[in-house]
Amino acid sequence: MAKMKMKPGVVTGTALQEMFEYLKEERCALPAVNVIGSNSINAALQAAREASSPIMIQFSNGGGVFNAGKYLDNTNQRAAIAGSAAGAMHVWKMAELYEVPVILHTDHCARKLLPWIDGLISEGEKYYKQHGVPLYSSHMLDLSEEELEDNIKTSAEFLERMAKIDMTLEIELGVTGGEEDGVDNTAVDNAKLYTQPEDVLTAYDALKPLGNFTVAAAFGNTHGVYKPGNVKLRPEILKHSQEMVRKERGLSADKPLDLVFHGGSGSDLEKIHEALEYGVVKMNIDTDTQWAFTKPVREYMDKNHDYLMAQIGNPEGDDIPNKKKIDPRQWLVEGEKGSTARLVQAFKDLRSFNQFDLGL
Repeated sequence: MAKMKMKPGVVTGTALQEMFEYLKEERCALPAVNVIGSNSINAALQAAREASSPIMIQFSNGGGVFNAGKYLDNTNQRAAIAGSAAGAMHVWKMAELYEVPVILHTDHCARKLLPWIDGLISEGEKYYKQHGVPLYSSHMLDLSEEELEDNIKTSAEFLERMAKIDMTLEIELGVTGGEEDGVDNTAVDNAKLYTQPEDVLTAYDALKPLGNFTVAAAFGNTHGVYKPGNVKLRPEILKHSQEMVRKERGLSADKPLDLVFHGGSGSDLEKIHEALEYGVVKMNIDTDTQWAFTKPVREYMDKNHDYLMAQIGNPEGDDIPNKKKIDPRQWLVEGEKGSTARLVQAFKDLRSFNQFDLGL
């Protein structure tokens, strides 16, 4: 199959659905990287450019707050909304310059954080009215700890609104274990780490008539990185979910669901490739990229320790200035390079490296 041609910029609406179908056909997926500001955004864009592939860039609630500024008052999620909207505008502008397509997304929104997404949809509605496209490609609602009926009911309410501005919804069925960005599922019942295909079918029936959606179906996924053997991934759950929806609803497509893989950091490559066979179109990677950013910064600090003790004075002389060494741009760029390299590896692991024609 010929490589899919794509234009640079934020991908929304029908173009996003066509991309998902292509990913499923080619049995590959995109890395979805959590960002917190311009440094991590630019590193992700550079990785996409080097991989000649689209990328999913996503803000968590905490990432949006951090981008706005940790000192800001976040009453009614005002800082989270503003920081996430400002980050989106940065992506819109820079994706064109880096010449890469981007799926702009928000990550894990529990019920207590719904005002954040509500506010971002309002921003998206205003942007759509002005530009004919939404501000974000998609939003995720994570109501997986609630009763299935409540999860689907709220998801349907949001999808009805989002569909009007060509947005896609991501839902979670079953719980992703571990802890990430204030979402702590370390003590969750082990049974909830594995989604039942019947629940996926129920969600499909409720949401399919309303608009486009993706499903984060839990198959043992866990946030963070753990020693080998501590995480038991069962990708066959994804296969069974696809088969149930296809057979029960008489569909011709082998993989009617667009599936997502949470907790991808540290996962076994064999399990990742198995999940790709069953219709996973994106995999979240956060912990690995955090380490990839921090490690070279630490190495820079260690290497230049004697130059970072004061503004003046170093092993070369007591009167020698250290301005070039203490400039944050020197070590931030090292972090960016590390994050970019890790994401390029993620593209290769997910088989999407050089899988698209971006005209580069």
